[in-house]
Amino acid sequence: MFNYATAQYYGEEGQESIDPVVFFKICLVGYLNNINSDRKLIEYCSNCLDVRLFIRYDIDEALPWHSTISRTRQLYGEEVFLTLFKAVLRICVSKGMIRGKRQAVDSVFIKANASMDSLVEKEVLEDASAFVNELEENSEFKTTSTRKKLVEQHHAWKQEAYKGMPNANQKGDRVDEYGNLIRPKYVSNHTHYSLTDSDARVSVKPGKARQLNYFGQIAVDDAHHLITGACSDFADKRDSQCLEKKVELTEGNLQENGIELEELLADGGYSSGEALKYLNQKKHQCLHSKLWAIQT
Repeated sequence: MFNYATAQYYGEEGQESIDPVVFFKICLVGYLNNINSDRKLIEYCSNCLDVRLFIRYDIDEALPWHSTISRTRQLYGEEVFLTLFKAVLRICVSKGMIRGKRQAVDSVFIKANASMDSLVEKEVLEDASAFVNELEENSEFKTTSTRKKLVEQHHAWKQEAYKGMPNANQKGDRVDEYGNLIRPKYVSNHTHYSLTDSDARVSVKPGKARQLNYFGQIAVDDAHHLITGACSDFADKRDSQCLEKKVELTEGNLQENGIELEELLADGGYSSGEALKYLNQKKHQCLHSKLWAIQT
């Protein structure tokens, strides 16, 4: 299966490259152990006998360089990963592990490989005609002076509103459970962007440090808790804004295996007028903890 999906990327001449099976096994090890650095991933795999057994490398055999993992991931791209995901999904369906009737959906922040220190302030444009140009260009790297002023006013209000709260006077030496600095400075996606990763967005959860993240969206079948759909989006979006994309993707994956999606389970973050309108048009039944529902 792996060799078939990646055959177009390999020739018969030149130095032998990494075995596709080994590459995907190493990626799986990184995912299961939450290792998002290829250098650290190879170091971890080299030092673990169980991982060496899993990827079939002897104890004295050198593993691929971390740069090989990075280049191979870029070479394959999204298409190969999606092809393999669908192939695994077909196997699960054939084994009766997916019922398909009810799908539970949720989201998670995925830490971007970019530092908050990489944030720079967007270029401030003059208003009026400059604002029109910004809309036409849909620029991610510029902002109008009016928008910047509104964001600064909002941050000033937050600073004043939280002044009397516990720990409000601490000056930035607090860290979260992962050792990330909880910064007192307010930064916004409207006024700042990352130089190293333009897809990363500033986002935060209560009690956590403000970080640059991606937005992972997952659909899981309720029979054996297998993933039936996965996609990513910008972390400054709301769950309800990502619902349509996720439902269409999951529904397509199930229909390829002769299964129809009947019900969705979701939390209150997916509840909005637009989301409910979309689901009503799709004639899906939706249930979640706050009991908003649409009957088929």
